[in-house]
Amino acid sequence: MESFDELLDISTKIHGHICAGQVIGVRMSMLGLERIGIDDPKGADRKKLYVLVEIDRCATDAIQSVTGCSLGKRSMRWMDFGIMAATFVNLETGKAVRVTAREESRELSKKYCPEIKEKYPRQLAAYKLMPEEELFTVQEVMVTIPDCDMPGRPQRRVQCEQCGDHVQDSRDVEQEGRILCRACTGQRYYQVL
Repeated sequence: MESFDELLDISTKIHGHICAGQVIGVRMSMLGLERIGIDDPKGADRKKLYVLVEIDRCATDAIQSVTGCSLGKRSMRWMDFGIMAATFVNLETGKAVRVTAREESRELSKKYCPEIKEKYPRQLAAYKLMPEEELFTVQEVMVTIPDCDMPGRPQRRVQCEQCGDHVQDSRDVEQEGRILCRACTGQRYYQVL
């Protein structure tokens, strides 16, 4: 795997700017991958890795750039928890770790870069230097990934009996004996004009 600086540069280019979230995401990924025994996430180990991210912020772009996992490849799943955390799973061994950015690290940034008075530049610089144990909490966890969420071809595809849309990967809902898409069960996020 590339060095931290190389990975941060790649991540910054993909994300569009450098920020503390990029540093956290790169370091979080490097730590998680190491702990689950993945050395070459975008090469030889790419089919062994699955990542669950808990936030839709800058760090997620960094995690994607370091791991090579993505929603489109179905090797990354977004869990809308709003927590700066990600769980890294070795699909071959079952080993998994959840890495969470510690809230205390924001205040600890003053210890590492006291000369930088502005909060965000100080955090960006400090997060590059902080020991892992001050920046992250790591938990060994067990993750059960349903077959319908695994990478690969869709296992099932059905047609909604109300609107006609086709629903893949067991995202359909049976309601009153009918197979429906989630939108037709009242979970629609859009309004047809």
